[in-house]
Amino acid sequence: MKRKKNRRKFLKKTVALSTAAAASLIIPKKSIAKKKYNWKMVTTWPKNFPGLGSAAETFAKMVNECSGGKMNITVFGAGEIVPAFEAMDAVSSGAIEMGHGGPYYWKGKVTAAQYLSAIPFGLTPQEQNSWFEKGGGQKIADEIYKKMGCKFFVCGNTGPQMGGWYNKEIKKIEDYQGLKMRAPGLGGEVIKAAGGTVVNIHGGELLTSIQSGAIDALEWVGPYNDLAFGIYKAAKYYYYPGWHEPAAILDCFINLKKWNSLPEDLKKIISLSAKAATQQMTNEMIAGNNVALETLVKKHKVKIKPFPDEVLKKLAILSEKVLNKLSSSDVLSKKVYKSIIKFRNASIKRSENQKKFLETRYKYVKYK
Repeated sequence: MKRKKNRRKFLKKTVALSTAAAASLIIPKKSIAKKKYNWKMVTTWPKNFPGLGSAAETFAKMVNECSGGKMNITVFGAGEIVPAFEAMDAVSSGAIEMGHGGPYYWKGKVTAAQYLSAIPFGLTPQEQNSWFEKGGGQKIADEIYKKMGCKFFVCGNTGPQMGGWYNKEIKKIEDYQGLKMRAPGLGGEVIKAAGGTVVNIHGGELLTSIQSGAIDALEWVGPYNDLAFGIYKAAKYYYYPGWHEPAAILDCFINLKKWNSLPEDLKKIISLSAKAATQQMTNEMIAGNNVALETLVKKHKVKIKPFPDEVLKKLAILSEKVLNKLSSSDVLSKKVYKSIIKFRNASIKRSENQKKFLETRYKYVKYK
């Protein structure tokens, strides 16, 4: 028995030494952090907000733990240090080390940034993550964020979104005429082209804005987040699908000078933690949306409505016109849009299998 225990101890020590040796081969000793880094992360979300806010918290926790305490990131909600839409300014200037938000919030600084969040009738969550990692998206994103003095990482994905909350039925495309709607990013540009008025409002003001009549409609994320904000209390109809944002990625942006000053081991930990936080958020959103949608329908009697096919068809045509026009305005916008469309078109050709499976499952599997 004693010999077995000694053998276990020996094996544990051997594994630990082998792991340490492997790490030393991957990252040169001079590139391993010796001092401690205490950084702040400002976000565009309320503190501890489900999904979006928890992605930032997950990321920070992973970096803290995986670095063995060499890097400690403290997350601040919108307004705790700076207002939501001033997060990029704080990080770009170097006043704060890093931030977390959505790329389309920064289109006023670099127009091409909004394409990174989502494009109307664009990529699914899986396709989006794949484009960033294997389709050249990360390289293009770094080029865009460099103009803002930042390093870019994908750090969260909303998964499939809903079409939005409306106090007016959408029966035909003309129903968008004069509609005041909170719709950020490129989806908002399409709403404008359809005759609507787009209002930029951060998450914390959504419910009061639609309750007061300041807006007639809004899109936020999906059932999980929409339920948490109580939007069902002030809107009559909940539409699907989320044509404007089939999925939207969240960004972790780091002051470029601060990033360049980090040792290689911490850079690697940040990169891997961002990927892990993205997957974790996707898992949370799928599970959370399932439960929340049932609560909205059964408990709160929310009316869920599909957009009419004719409306979706016209929105798709409008989207192509709007995106082609906007992307021709500058080199970076054209570059990122061309890359996304190329990846989307290749994905559509290969998605018949998944489409058929989902249709078959919906038709023939019994569910309540």
